[in-house]
Amino acid sequence: MSYELIAFLMFAAMMLMLFTGQRVFGAIGAVAAIAAIALWGTGGQEIPFSAAMKLMKWYPLLTLPMFIFMGYVLSESKIADDLYKMFHVWMGPINGGLAIGTIGLMVLISAMNGLSVAGMAIGATIALPELLRRGYDKQMVTGVIQAGSSLGILVPPSVVLVLYAMIARQPVGQLWLAGVFPGLMMAAMFIAYVSIRCYFQPQLGPALPKEERNVPLQEKLRLLRAGLLPLFIFAAMMIPFVNGWTSLVESSAIGAMTAFMAAVLKGRMTKDVFETSVRQTLAISCMFMWIILAALGFGAVFDGLGAVKAIESLFTERLGLSPWMILIFMQLSFVLMGTFLDDTAMLVIVAPLYVPLVAALGFDLIWYGVLYTITTQIAYMTPPFGYNLFLMRAMAPPEIGLKDIYRSITPFVGVMILALTLVMMFPQIALWLPEYVYGK
Repeated sequence: MSYELIAFLMFAAMMLMLFTGQRVFGAIGAVAAIAAIALWGTGGQEIPFSAAMKLMKWYPLLTLPMFIFMGYVLSESKIADDLYKMFHVWMGPINGGLAIGTIGLMVLISAMNGLSVAGMAIGATIALPELLRRGYDKQMVTGVIQAGSSLGILVPPSVVLVLYAMIARQPVGQLWLAGVFPGLMMAAMFIAYVSIRCYFQPQLGPALPKEERNVPLQEKLRLLRAGLLPLFIFAAMMIPFVNGWTSLVESSAIGAMTAFMAAVLKGRMTKDVFETSVRQTLAISCMFMWIILAALGFGAVFDGLGAVKAIESLFTERLGLSPWMILIFMQLSFVLMGTFLDDTAMLVIVAPLYVPLVAALGFDLIWYGVLYTITTQIAYMTPPFGYNLFLMRAMAPPEIGLKDIYRSITPFVGVMILALTLVMMFPQIALWLPEYVYGK
């Protein structure tokens, strides 16, 4: 049996196990372990051991629990509620202002957590009922929350980019910095879309009534200070890192400690908040570590089989495709997989194939990490089984049906595709900031 056929059977077996509902790390790790022992006998057991040692020595992985803890402290202590009140007061007087404020809320939540699920939960429970009560169009605001929450996996500190960095063996700091401008650009494009649409169709996002705008200036300033607290935490974490005063791990510890102290000083660090934050941090961190361990083992077997070179030869020599055509097909495959898999599953399934191929084709792996993440955002919102679609269906009130959710994402997916195209055409949108910081 040829090595190419073995690689194909490994991939097919892994996909079959995932379709049966097995856990991602179990499906990937089991296929890797069985293949390694079948191919190389007892020597194959060194592959998972080597992957585990590599994982334990990868110090940037320590940032993962720090940032997850920071995000849960800020969300469980209801500091996100203060954020929304701030946007409500300051943005309410303009058409579509509350929807624009919700996008701003999503950006700040992303900077606090690094996971899209947190933004979705906060947006659906805090912002959505308020927007519907104010007469906002249900399809538009549903799309706003889904699109805004997807920024959590692009805006630093993105947990998905940490996972990509581990698998692609790229610096986490550079990947985070590469996600800053594309994330802010995409948020600005969402805001521009909402602003233009509500300007021409004000009934979609009516401004607050005059009596609700008469908030005393002192109260506005109080809410502004409360809302700027997450920005202070983000600055306390990122400024020392960007200036080279602290390492990535040290900055993550600063962020976690600053968030904890902020909750304590505001009198919101109760026993329940602390226990929930620690439990969720432990659960998510362990999940990611098992996935990374399985992905490293699977990738090692694939490297040993020479599967990457075989696929490169298939695309470039037999099919005669240009590097850009291969890249576009890769992005389309992510969108397809995103209809039934989440971001981590997609990455660990195809990373052993795609990452070495991207490098062999001459593309920058930092830039490709941003492309992967944006494409994952699009896949999250692609029918029929997009991840965010079903999260929203589970959290939305009864008056918002699945049909409304599907319709709501169409314009925002179009905006995301435009953003992806811009980053592909102009790589410096992603690469300028890491080159500037690390080129000092």
